[in-house]
Amino acid sequence: MRRVISVVAATVAAAAATIMPALADEAQTKVVSANPVNYTPNALDGTVHAVAAVGSKIIVGGSFTQIKNAGSSTTINQKYLFAYDKTTGKIDTGFRPTLNGLVYALAPGPSGSVFAGGSFTTVNGATNRGLVRLSATGKRSGTFGISSGYVRDLITRGTQLYVGGQFSKVNGVSRSRLARLNTSTGAVDSKINFAFSDPINDGALKVYDMALSPDGTKLVATGSFMKVDGKSRMQVALFNTSGSLSTWATSRYGPVCNNVAFDSYIRDVDFDPTGKYFVIVTTGGPFGTTTLCDTAARWDAAKTSAGQQPQWINWTGGDTLMSVSVTGVAVYVGGHQRWLDNPYGHDTAGPGAVSRPGIGALNPTTGKALSWNPTRTRGQAATPRNSATNTTPASACSHPADPSYSRRSQDPMVIIRSHTLRWGRFVVDGNHRMITTAWGRPRGCGILRVCGGPCGRPPASRPTSRRAGGTAAPG
Repeated sequence: MRRVISVVAATVAAAAATIMPALADEAQTKVVSANPVNYTPNALDGTVHAVAAVGSKIIVGGSFTQIKNAGSSTTINQKYLFAYDKTTGKIDTGFRPTLNGLVYALAPGPSGSVFAGGSFTTVNGATNRGLVRLSATGKRSGTFGISSGYVRDLITRGTQLYVGGQFSKVNGVSRSRLARLNTSTGAVDSKINFAFSDPINDGALKVYDMALSPDGTKLVATGSFMKVDGKSRMQVALFNTSGSLSTWATSRYGPVCNNVAFDSYIRDVDFDPTGKYFVIVTTGGPFGTTTLCDTAARWDAAKTSAGQQPQWINWTGGDTLMSVSVTGVAVYVGGHQRWLDNPYGHDTAGPGAVSRPGIGALNPTTGKALSWNPTRTRGQAATPRNSATNTTPASACSHPADPSYSRRSQDPMVIIRSHTLRWGRFVVDGNHRMITTAWGRPRGCGILRVCGGPCGRPPASRPTSRRAGGTAAPG
């Protein structure tokens, strides 16, 4: 859950005091407010990749190097990880761990601790690669780490920690791309041990994102693989957490979307609060309705056979969806999309398209766009990042190299024009509030905002939307 592609500036949202631990499958009974709060801190550069609610704090991870409190003119030099109070929005100056690399993933740990995963190799001056548990004061806690590569996603449930990324060993035990650990002792679970292989489009082999069913019995993993344990699993696999690969499979993510820009194109996945289905969102480009490029698609988690087809599909018409959160009453999607309900668009608004810039909500049953439309500004550009040097044009805000996007230029939309914003990661709670990260280049390089809660400034003015549209899934 909750990953972002590398871009050039960061925002993260905050939430009110009632936020629960960071579980994306918290049920809600109504759609969140489109009115954001205005007290969350600012990231002044880089990207926010992850947020997690831990006790009274919100933990923020990414590639940023400077932050500041809302309304303050004082810049705080703090790289890759910080915390703030979820009631006041004030940065926690007592939580200042030192990492030497990016943070991609966060998950609550025991006793007020937090797990961080990323591309770092040292923490607080000590060797600690890719995975660390930090206390409430930012000190290393326990023994956690990988031997090489990086960690891309983390999920905690009870005493279990799921770890996904590009690695071959966790805590000294051989595990390729996916592992499960004890949150207290770090012991590696022997039941979760699968072989991922055959990377799509000759890219780096990795688990990119995961989602765990509410009852903890099923795990969805997505990534650049095409096989698991020698069986065909095209970028997505469903596991029984008792220790087996489910017979559930689909070939719909087998076709390559853009063999120049992407070595894999699934960007996020989330279960619904009942565990009956999950939703996957993708990047890829405007390649029509025969592929699942640039789509959100709902999948039946109860099925147990190969050849699965989505229950519905929503096409953007050529723009990336980066994130998804399913709350029961809505499927929230975020990215740099201009439209939803746009199966016939080709970087244009086709018949039936509705304007939903940057963030939108879908009907969980039909997959069509709901009327909810905060209309936040979005990233726009056309110049790819140089995949060889991993740099951005001088006109963009700088950010550190991102090793998780090896071989391909993973973001062809990296030049962010002034006063634009992309919407990204979601964390929701049971009180009709939603933390969301966003990124772009508004008035410099990044602000932190929240979506949800009856407070803050009024939403931006809404452009006129086209008539409602949508399409059912083929087959």
